[in-house]
Amino acid sequence: MAKHGCLKKIFIALIVLGLFSVAILFGVGYTGYKSAITTTPLPIKIAEVQSDEDYLPVEEISPYFLKDIVAVEDKRFYEHSAIDIIGLVRAVATNIANQSLTEGGSTITQQVAKNLYFTNAKSFTRKIAEVFVAHDLEKAYTKDEILEIYTNIIYMGHGCYGIKEASNTYFHTEPINLTFAEAAVLAGIPQAPSRYNPIDDPEKSAQRTQGVLNILKENGITESNGE
Repeated sequence: MAKHGCLKKIFIALIVLGLFSVAILFGVGYTGYKSAITTTPLPIKIAEVQSDEDYLPVEEISPYFLKDIVAVEDKRFYEHSAIDIIGLVRAVATNIANQSLTEGGSTITQQVAKNLYFTNAKSFTRKIAEVFVAHDLEKAYTKDEILEIYTNIIYMGHGCYGIKEASNTYFHTEPINLTFAEAAVLAGIPQAPSRYNPIDDPEKSAQRTQGVLNILKENGITESNGE
């Protein structure tokens, strides 16, 4: 009985220690979030992004690309809020099965938050701060507005930031004129910009594009209904 009581106390102590650690992580993450938005409030940060000469409204971006990037990066984008619990659980399960961090589970809104305020350094506290910013984004902007911001700031490889630079660089055309095939190529780049862009690694880009086309097919997106 004494041994059982000791084990119970150890178990309770571990739970308390775990909860305390989580509380500290959330506290540090929240502090990072408050520091970021206090230094540059969200509306000012968005205005800075929109003032770029290459910034495009969503109406000037190919519907092919818009549908493709949602299908590839966050297919439940229009259904969830700042975070996607279903997608997060799926990503954790995949990572456990693969015994590696192959999936991150970040929503498009979280990616916008990260690109606006934070670095790519992986840490729990940064992810927590990112979620707080993502929550602010979802409260202040519509889904289409968030998607518009996302397509204008994501890194697309070979020194290109945003859909306009990528479209001009890789296909010498404006984003609104992207074909179904070209849009599929570009939609595959954000996952690994240095590997999947068609200039730096045409072979991997082609492989990735085929993967994107498979995803589109699974989601019922074709050239005829993609517009």
